[in-house]
Amino acid sequence: MARAGDLPAPTDVPSPCVRNCCLDDDDVCLGCGRTIQEILAWQQATMDERLAIIERASMRKAPNRHW
Repeated sequence: MARAGDLPAPTDVPSPCVRNCCLDDDDVCLGCGRTIQEILAWQQATMDERLAIIERASMRKAPNRHW
């Protein structure tokens, strides 16, 4: 049986950073798809906020993106 101390914190959503940081003209990282605002907010973001950031970043990186 898992103890409370063995469970990951709810905000332990891994960063989508791929260490290929380069911002385009819209301040979106070409590596992970996050905006500069999302990158800066990551450390204080809740689990739900992090999941939303990852979803938006994935949509930005999609080949036929319309954002």
